[in-house]
Amino acid sequence: MSAISLDTLNPEQRAAVTLPAQNALILAGAGSGKTRVLTTRLAWLIATGQVSPGGVLAVTFTNKAAKEMLTRLAAMLPLKVRGLWIGTFHGLCNRLLRLHHRDAGLPQLFQILDMADQLALLKRMYKAANIDDERFPARALQHFINGSKEQGLRPHAVATQDDYTRRQVEFYQLYETTCQREGVVDFAELLLRSFELLARNEALRGHYRARFRHLLVDEFQDTNLLQYRWLQQLAGPDSAVFAVGDDDQSIYAFRGAEVANMQRFERDFAPVRLIKLEQNYRSQGNILDAANALIANNATRLGKNLWTSEGQGEPLRAFAAPTDVDEARFIVEAVQSLVDQGLSAQEIALLYRSNAQSRVLEHALFNAGMPYRVYGGMRFFERAEVKHALAYLRLLANPEDDNALLRVVNVPPRGIGTRSLEVLQEHARGAGVSLWAAACAGRIAGRAGASLGQFVGLIERLQTETAALPLPEMVEHMLARSGLKAHYQSDKDGQERLENLEELVNAADGFLRETGGVLAVMDAEGGETLLEPLAGFLAHAALEAGDTQAAEGRPALQLMTVHAAKGLEFDTVFITGLEEGLFPHENSLNEAGGPEEERRLMYVALTRARRRLYLSLAQCRMLHGQTRYNVPSRFFSELPPELIEWLSASVHARVARGTPSMVPERRAQPSGGSGLRIGQSVRHAKFGLGVIVNAEGLGDDARVQVNFHEGGVKWLALEYAKLQSAG
Repeated sequence: MSAISLDTLNPEQRAAVTLPAQNALILAGAGSGKTRVLTTRLAWLIATGQVSPGGVLAVTFTNKAAKEMLTRLAAMLPLKVRGLWIGTFHGLCNRLLRLHHRDAGLPQLFQILDMADQLALLKRMYKAANIDDERFPARALQHFINGSKEQGLRPHAVATQDDYTRRQVEFYQLYETTCQREGVVDFAELLLRSFELLARNEALRGHYRARFRHLLVDEFQDTNLLQYRWLQQLAGPDSAVFAVGDDDQSIYAFRGAEVANMQRFERDFAPVRLIKLEQNYRSQGNILDAANALIANNATRLGKNLWTSEGQGEPLRAFAAPTDVDEARFIVEAVQSLVDQGLSAQEIALLYRSNAQSRVLEHALFNAGMPYRVYGGMRFFERAEVKHALAYLRLLANPEDDNALLRVVNVPPRGIGTRSLEVLQEHARGAGVSLWAAACAGRIAGRAGASLGQFVGLIERLQTETAALPLPEMVEHMLARSGLKAHYQSDKDGQERLENLEELVNAADGFLRETGGVLAVMDAEGGETLLEPLAGFLAHAALEAGDTQAAEGRPALQLMTVHAAKGLEFDTVFITGLEEGLFPHENSLNEAGGPEEERRLMYVALTRARRRLYLSLAQCRMLHGQTRYNVPSRFFSELPPELIEWLSASVHARVARGTPSMVPERRAQPSGGSGLRIGQSVRHAKFGLGVIVNAEGLGDDARVQVNFHEGGVKWLALEYAKLQSAG
């Protein structure tokens, strides 16, 4: 076979590629060429005759990464790559179980359930066993089963401290029995059953250990405990495990990823050769210096320092907006300035911590007529939970709306099945009336008929209860009384959906502020029709959910969560919502390891940018249906101040002229010589952290109004308050 050229590799990359057959941990920083190193290592082993193509097993985390590795390998070596054991954990486990299905206790043609199929099976099981879905939601049980399997736990091994968990374990056992009888496996089962097969079958384990002398693992920081144990089964005393990862980019704890696996590897596979890939080929120096300074605050890391030979580049630019609407307006204007200078919108990304934040950004982009694309997700008004809520509102405005009724008549579940709805539709067609009128007529018998009657009563009560309420309160009341909020609160994965529902209340409030509650639309004769608040808001939502997302192939601004951005890179990145409690997220701050994971998430966000990086926050934001005055994110205090150029409200207009020089921000002084200013974060001995939102008086008579996170809004006399700056 032809020799593999190593001339284009840097010294550390070359050292990693040409390691002898030994266990190695390659600590690969962001933009350091890890995929290239992994693929070249594999090609080099084969080309130098150290291993046959069939003697290598390479594991990736996505099918896309596996395909990319195979494509690169095919370009480097004249061999057929189809038979190579290169794929995802689940893909390789599927292959193993197909080959040894009898030993695994599976039919040869076993079927694999995706998440939707698994949920459907659980609901079918619930119906057959008469299990109460309201008390034991199927989605929660799905989460429980998959989480147990990812920890390697069968039903008999799950600890039960209470009656609820005992019941879940019983349902888990029933689910296992059902799957075995029907010859199906879910994704978590692929890995667990493959692990159990190798663990109990010594001959089979010995065969694969002798075959796979080289095991290569990509994104090692994202492995969970069961994946780690699966690798241990395949790695024999003569195996060489080449693990590539970056503990500073471990951001998937919520999926079960354990960053501690990297430390475990050094212990369990000792001796381990550690090589750090620190030369970055993506970002300019100031961006890397900022990322290095930030992540240095994490105590539990293996440690590395990214650098580049491409120069320092531009400073990071930061903007503190008065409100979230002003933040969005600043971003739109800055993006337009960059596009006017010739930068493609495709090379600009807007990152946010939570999906709910996209709504304000999307609204500003929509109003500006700026094409955008939501990466890895849906636009705000297209999300299922938001569409459910809008369907309820449509029924309040017009109960004759058949599509709206069909969408939510059984959301949350009310025992109104497909057959009952078919009968209802037949009655409606026969009588020439709407589904609502047919439901009111009470023609459906039995439990489903009673549930339909309860649904009709619910809508009628909601109409009465919300008739005199302002639009935002109407939306909030509907969310609570319809059962939507309780439905998602019972779902262990429902937090993000709840945040989106709360953001819908903010959207209603924003609509009122912008329009005064009245929307003018053109009628058929070319005149104007004025829509009242609810009808106007529904029309507004439909318009923003319309064809505003850029078509494929058209340059468009990229919107995404930071989690979705991992593995991507852009010329210019805006990191939005940098406020304490939002990023870092308040839910993570009380969890073990949560603050460090949030910092790793910020590190990932910073290292997505090649040339320009903007950081923004809103001093006041509508969040969870309430106006909130914010403390700037702790991450600002962890970035070197000399790397950051703070922009005032007038500065971003200068970007278009190519002179984004710093202009000192005007700061309102609440008192002469106090050093405090409106918008500043402060700490009080009794009330804790807060933000100054107003001030009056001078000297000894000066007072400030502070919004405390725990104590609410209070006026304090400066002479006695003894406020301390908190950043």
